[in-house]
Amino acid sequence: MTYVPKGSAAEGPYALELDPKRSGLDYSALRVVDIEPGTTHSFATGESEWIVLPLTGGCTVHAEGEIIELLGRRCVFSGVSDFAYVPRDAQIQIASGAGGRFALAGAKCERRLPARYGSAPEVSVEHRGSGTCAREVRNFASADAFDCDRLIAVEVITPGGNWSSYPPHKHDEHRPGVETELEEIYYFEIEADREGQEGFGYQRVFPSRPGGTDVLAEVRTGDAVLVPDGWHGPSIAQPGHSMYYLNVMAGPGEEREWKICFHPDHTEGYR
Repeated sequence: MTYVPKGSAAEGPYALELDPKRSGLDYSALRVVDIEPGTTHSFATGESEWIVLPLTGGCTVHAEGEIIELLGRRCVFSGVSDFAYVPRDAQIQIASGAGGRFALAGAKCERRLPARYGSAPEVSVEHRGSGTCAREVRNFASADAFDCDRLIAVEVITPGGNWSSYPPHKHDEHRPGVETELEEIYYFEIEADREGQEGFGYQRVFPSRPGGTDVLAEVRTGDAVLVPDGWHGPSIAQPGHSMYYLNVMAGPGEEREWKICFHPDHTEGYR
């Protein structure tokens, strides 16, 4: 399973559940849960650390005796959000008075770090690339921005008609100082146009080794693409429809770092 259409990985309360038991990944995990107004969602973190990230709406996260208030946001295209980190081996409750949709980005880990708040104003927003390869990267839990044991997570906004995740790159080998081994999950939302018409995008993953991952998927809101290995990119947004994706990464390396290798046959001036 590499391309995951909306609804194909729904389980229980989750509109999307990509845990190692069903995704085939060893470390990275992602869940998306819709919480009705005035209700709660509870879960056990198990062997994974998690970040509770509002996609729409706000919530209160109860974790380890801590109460973390998240203001959230109107939607993923309206700006960055605050978030909550919760540790492994804990019982978590998310309550939302007005309701909303929330991503749970997770990674199997060893260390048990404290629950804590991530502030929206402290999220580094990077404008990467130029021209039709320009995009916005929100480094809310990148390796150098927020302390986790294994989890790395960022958001990307690609304007309509633009390419991102370009040049194609990979991180599926352990090469000290050059490349880190990281599994990755892409979760997509596509902005509707002024008439309310939903849009789409495309995601490419192609082999870096014989028998490696090979997929070209048309993606819409609620879809996901798994990258256990291989070159990935470009991510292409339909003209007139900005594309959002949440990247969740984790791997077996002792150091939590994001080192990638660009495909040698593509122009590197668009990074």
